[in-house]
Amino acid sequence: MTKAHILGFPRIGAQRELKFAVESFWRNETDLAALQNIGKTLRQRHWAIQAEAGLDYVAVGDFAWYDQVLNTLALLGAVPTRFKFDQKQFTLKDYFTLARGNPEHFAMEMTKWFDTNYHYLVPEFTADLSFDGGVEWLFEENAEAVALGHKTKVVLVGPLSLLYLGKIKSSAAKTSADAIANKLDLLPKVIAGYQKVLQRLQAAGVEWVQIDEPILALELTAEWRDAFAPTYQLLSAAAPKLLLATYFDQVQEHSDLLRKLPVAGVHLDLVRGAGQLDTFLPDWPQDRVLSVGVVDGRNIWRADLDRLLQILQPLQQKLGDRLWVSASCSLLHVPVDLANEKKLDAELKNWLAFATQKVHEITALKRALNGEQEKVAAQFEASAAAVATRKTSTRIHNPLVQKRLQGLDKIPATRAAVFADRIIKQQARFNLPAFPTTNIGSFPQTTDIRQARAQYKRGDIGHLDYLNKMRDEVRLVVQKQEEIGLDVFVHGEPERNDMVEYFGEQLWGYGFTANGWVQSYGSRCVKPPFIFGDVYRPEAMTVGWSEFAQSLTDKPMKGMLTGPVTMLQWSFVRDDQPRDQTALQIALALRDEVVDLEKAGIGMIQIDEPAFREGLPLKAADWPHYLDWAVRAFRISASGVQDDTQIHTHMCYSEFNDILPWIAAMDADVITIETSRSDMELLDGFGKFSYPNDIGPGVYDIHSPRVPQVEEMQRLLCKARGVIPDLRLWVNPDCGLKTRGWPETTTALQNMVQAARSLRQEVAQKI
Repeated sequence: MTKAHILGFPRIGAQRELKFAVESFWRNETDLAALQNIGKTLRQRHWAIQAEAGLDYVAVGDFAWYDQVLNTLALLGAVPTRFKFDQKQFTLKDYFTLARGNPEHFAMEMTKWFDTNYHYLVPEFTADLSFDGGVEWLFEENAEAVALGHKTKVVLVGPLSLLYLGKIKSSAAKTSADAIANKLDLLPKVIAGYQKVLQRLQAAGVEWVQIDEPILALELTAEWRDAFAPTYQLLSAAAPKLLLATYFDQVQEHSDLLRKLPVAGVHLDLVRGAGQLDTFLPDWPQDRVLSVGVVDGRNIWRADLDRLLQILQPLQQKLGDRLWVSASCSLLHVPVDLANEKKLDAELKNWLAFATQKVHEITALKRALNGEQEKVAAQFEASAAAVATRKTSTRIHNPLVQKRLQGLDKIPATRAAVFADRIIKQQARFNLPAFPTTNIGSFPQTTDIRQARAQYKRGDIGHLDYLNKMRDEVRLVVQKQEEIGLDVFVHGEPERNDMVEYFGEQLWGYGFTANGWVQSYGSRCVKPPFIFGDVYRPEAMTVGWSEFAQSLTDKPMKGMLTGPVTMLQWSFVRDDQPRDQTALQIALALRDEVVDLEKAGIGMIQIDEPAFREGLPLKAADWPHYLDWAVRAFRISASGVQDDTQIHTHMCYSEFNDILPWIAAMDADVITIETSRSDMELLDGFGKFSYPNDIGPGVYDIHSPRVPQVEEMQRLLCKARGVIPDLRLWVNPDCGLKTRGWPETTTALQNMVQAARSLRQEVAQKI
């Protein structure tokens, strides 16, 4: 009989219960017992969803108070040694200190989990790090599930992925002999740590352990590929049955390796890598389970059960009971339960499936394969009806948008003049001083702003009252910038709830949920909109706000937009057409807004692209296609203006060096980037590449309430001058100031302006 399982379930709770419980604990409003009780309630609720739906195993080990990678480090007793925690006495309070820092220690580094919008905490490997065992949480949670009568499958981050995703750090080692030259040097210690865990799980009666090795979807060097066979030879010697899980892309280049590994089964992502079956199926070992992820674990569209069943039936004929059915990856990346969407348009809702619904889709496929078609006939009929209406609904396709796309070749995707000529005209228009100062976009979103927005959304205040409240906030922001002495202003964005949602609400083709939350990191949850149809702009979105703000000052006022790639990446995207087509539709809508802003007298327009690097495919061979259309989408959005209109863009923390030619090809007049946490190291690539346009490297970290001193920012600017010519260097924070308070914001910006003015004086004296 074919079995059904999932790789993981969202941990936050349908109403973000974990978020609120954790943050309450951080504020000392609730005690540890109350927090642990919430965690227990959520785990049991999620196991019940899986068991009642008919999964053969419930996932244990997918729950984390903050992050699954951090959980793995705590389990192994391998938390960063710089914190000086006793691994055997490690507490939940210590755990949160690793994630958030304290006055004595800065937090662990955080970065994107492959090409998702989830962030993990980066392991820190030092010579004095041990893997001798730590917390008992995993074993306790498994016992908890077993006591409730569940059949469990324990989930672990794999040892090689754990090593690969970490960074070597300096330690207290006194000699070079004690230093780590290669992360793989730690592999024997890591294997020993995992062996202890697996042996304990085997002793506890666990039948299956899922070991996630997502790095197999990357382009691994030979030394990393060669490490798999001996690692799993050692791990499988005394352990439960091992299901090695891969996801996020095809892994067919590793097919021979995966066939030979001493594991009981392998999971493949058939959503991202449908074609890899042709490589794996021939000669698949007779003693090996093949788990296939056919339900999309990263998007919210209802599955076409008929189509998936047609794919699975030949597999079952070949594999029999060695076939397992699952989602492509963990359901961590989708919201919890569509049933909580009480106000969502009925037709749109019928097209969607969240984690709970996806579990039922998986079990429906299993039951149909196992001869119970009549018992799931209603699910299949509902699926077919939803698929049919998505294809025929008039809400999906817009003839005007399609016609405009067909004529895209006639729309210029480049500025009329090259940058060297444009910048002369822009300097003449704006007459900015050397090292011009500006903010990235947002100013503090105060309690008053959030309350006014909530009142307006509930209908407690009318449109005019809300408009006046937001205009008062814009007046305040302009006044503050005048007092601080910035050279280029922004309106502060008080009217915006989110940089994607705000624009999506004003574009045709976007849908929104009330409770479609997913975890971004820790207690941070986001509610991505979903793109269901052709995108177009029915009317201007920001012109009124920018016009009003510009009327309050003689200083240049930047119009603020979110770019087409970020509007795409930070949404659940329709799956009935290529992503590049959707991006180009968004680009055309933004182009109209950019042109209207220029007509309204706005001479500087910032088109933010913080997700540009995030969209990069995992394999380098797939990069050119993505980068070509991503650059094209940005240029289409930006190229409809005159030479003296200055286009800005902003990008968040990313490894830019490998895509610098494409960033340059975007041809923004000014790019601002987050660089303060790297101590300006991110700029090195821009210098070596000789990036041709203006750059504003962030001179202070906005993710911390800490106020940097003038001298600190001067030091960073001096480093920047070693890379960027003076005439091309702007001065700005790392990112928007939405999450900060006014006192710290004002002082930090005052210090920033003083640093820029001091630098101007220094340069003038040398002339």
